[in-house]
Amino acid sequence: MWISPSKAMNGERAVVLVFVFRILSSLPFSLLPHALSLSLLSLFSLFVEIRADDSLFLFKTSRPGASSGIMLGAITLPTVMLSKLIQLSRAFSLQRIELDELEHMTMQFWATSACCCGVLIFLSIVMWCAANNKNPHFSCSVWDAKFSLSCVILYSVVCCISLATISHTGFNTALKLLWLLCHGFAAVKLIQHLLNTFPCCASIGEALLVTSGLVLYFGDMLACTISKVRAALSHPIQAVVTAKSSRISISMLTTLFEQVCRLLISPELVSIRYGIKRSEIGIIIQGVLLGLLIFSAVFKFVICLWEYFWGADKSESRQNKEIGRSLIFFTSLGFIMIAVAPSWMMIVLDFDVHPLLWIFLFVFSEPLKRLSLCIYWLGLIFASVLRFYNISKNSKIERILLRKYYHLLAVLMFLPALIYQPKFLDLAFGAALAVFLVLEIIRVWRIWPLGKLVHQFMSAFTDHRDSDLLIVSHFSLLLGCALPIWMSSGFNDRPLTPFAGILSLGIGDTMASMVGHKYGVLRWSKTGKKTIEGTAAGITSVLAACSVLLPLLASTGYILTQHWFPLLIAVTTSGLLEAYTAQLDNAFIPLVFYSLLCL
Repeated sequence: MWISPSKAMNGERAVVLVFVFRILSSLPFSLLPHALSLSLLSLFSLFVEIRADDSLFLFKTSRPGASSGIMLGAITLPTVMLSKLIQLSRAFSLQRIELDELEHMTMQFWATSACCCGVLIFLSIVMWCAANNKNPHFSCSVWDAKFSLSCVILYSVVCCISLATISHTGFNTALKLLWLLCHGFAAVKLIQHLLNTFPCCASIGEALLVTSGLVLYFGDMLACTISKVRAALSHPIQAVVTAKSSRISISMLTTLFEQVCRLLISPELVSIRYGIKRSEIGIIIQGVLLGLLIFSAVFKFVICLWEYFWGADKSESRQNKEIGRSLIFFTSLGFIMIAVAPSWMMIVLDFDVHPLLWIFLFVFSEPLKRLSLCIYWLGLIFASVLRFYNISKNSKIERILLRKYYHLLAVLMFLPALIYQPKFLDLAFGAALAVFLVLEIIRVWRIWPLGKLVHQFMSAFTDHRDSDLLIVSHFSLLLGCALPIWMSSGFNDRPLTPFAGILSLGIGDTMASMVGHKYGVLRWSKTGKKTIEGTAAGITSVLAACSVLLPLLASTGYILTQHWFPLLIAVTTSGLLEAYTAQLDNAFIPLVFYSLLCL
């Protein structure tokens, strides 16, 4: 079915296409297959989004008031990985990194692309099935199916060609394709679970971004674990092989067992090389998130058993049941976070001491600076929360405008720490994320005695993008500031990339909202609230902040390689995306800005 250009294009899609074109124009010739795959993914996602917007009744789980956002959700993480791959390609040409690290990032790009492509295929099948059921509100043609199938086939061919260039044999290529297929399947199952478990909490694009990020993150965690297990198994096998046994049958059996282990736990399958460096802080954050994931499953299982055996007792008061449930919650949480999660950390990385003790020693390695920073953070949080909570209860100020003060608070908290204590800030972000997750679990499950209090407090800062079922704004602000910093670890020849979240959210988004709310007259669209004056203020404020930040970074020892014209393009593109998108801007804008700064 032919789609007219006026129907196919809107402001958000136009900005996303400009963003993709900027990434593609910066790619070296060696990354041509990646450019082709990103082009196909963009075209496929644009097609699926247009078809989905015509059939929104099929996706009633989407957040009310938001477009599907499929195209933006599908290309954001792949472009982030591709931008990082461009950066690492420059490092490899300068012999600053090993080939293993470049190949690892290549697999990360294809893993995110496979997640997004898998979800797009799933959405296409859903719409195709609706057409076959002859729904009167939805139309789909044979041309649609042929177009979708062509994109998938071309994408698969390009992926195979790219993987073949970094694999030694055809069997290794097949194993990597299997690993990517597992990512795509996991992404489809996860996005179904998220949209069904938390209906009306996110658009499809937002759910796709979260899904691909979680699958990539925990897939990398699984790969790291398998790699360490394989390394542990290879030591006794190697000892038997080198013993030079006089019995040839034992030697043959040992060699056969070694080959089986290599096939079952292949480093080619998980794309993890022993040369990939993993920091202690990164492993600790991964371990904490893994512990919380395990805890959620264990707690639900234990509660089911408890209610099955003791829940039928009618004589027990409701208060006693709540207390018992709370005891189970905090006991299991403490056991998993103190014993189970650190055990995994010590398996995947050789800690000399218990990870909790390592954190203590790390903090007190520079006690004056780091403890002073903690006191500074606590003072700001206490003063701002106390002040803004009272305002939110008694004032008529718009909730979205009130929350922008927390964006300014993020600048005051994170900017000094990022300049002078970046490693400690990495750890602090992980701790804050863990606290937010635990508080949200307590709020959702109404754990006595904090569940009701946390819910009342958090409800004072919600807006139309939150719901009683799931409050995501504080997560998106924290991760929007943290992700560019975490992804900038290792080689980084663009000094502004760690500041992408702080600049775009803390300064640009805040100034755009405040100026647009007070002085805005000219609107970008008839139905939207974003104004041209606000967007101009946001872009100007970020450029002004960069002009102050770059000399400050130079004075602290950074080698400046950021040019002003690419910086202007990056700031303008992210500012226009903030103006046009109906998605959760805290989630998308920092990643888009980070990708452009990497170039």
